[in-house]
Amino acid sequence: MRSRFSAFRVGDETYLLRTWHPSTRPPHVGLDTSLRWQRLEVLQTTGGSYLDTEGTVHFRAHYVERNRAGHLEENSRFTVHDGAWLYVGPVPAPPRSA
Repeated sequence: MRSRFSAFRVGDETYLLRTWHPSTRPPHVGLDTSLRWQRLEVLQTTGGSYLDTEGTVHFRAHYVERNRAGHLEENSRFTVHDGAWLYVGPVPAPPRSA
């Protein structure tokens, strides 16, 4: 997760695509050059050890856009594919009860 945040920060689309699972990988990332990524907070993780094949990372990534601070929060799913941890996508939010 930290390496992907760093890739977003420096605009390394090649690395982002290489670390994206082929089943969900888009043809290109379409980086927003108006965002300046500032810092990453890892809020919670599950799995991810050398014995695991899946894991999640709940994070908050802080940015500045047009001199205004903001953040992106996501609980991301990762899986091992061909020996490497790859980003699959966001974990769907559980349905809200009425």
